[in-house]
Amino acid sequence: MAFAGLNDADVKAALDGCAAADSFDYKKFFKACGLAAKSADEVKKAFATIDQDNSGFIEEEELKLFLQNFSAGARALTDKETKTFLAAGDSDGDGKIGVDEFASLVKA
Repeated sequence: MAFAGLNDADVKAALDGCAAADSFDYKKFFKACGLAAKSADEVKKAFATIDQDNSGFIEEEELKLFLQNFSAGARALTDKETKTFLAAGDSDGDGKIGVDEFASLVKA
């Protein structure tokens, strides 16, 4: 699994909770998988995993594949879910999510 320190059963339950298209809710997901309860350093490690191109930001295409970081067989987010997730996390309006924005999103 990509995220050390997360319980496999919690991750599976979180993924099962958003298996249907347009059912992804980042707040519920972060809480269900246990990421919301992790330390700032662990959240930064999760960010680094999601930031596939190591740009220092999570762009829209990386967000679309967000769930697949938790499980290779997970679905891609729909365009609507991706745009909602990006809008929630992009507090400075630059069209991407930085590490501090991601940490705020996880702890929201």
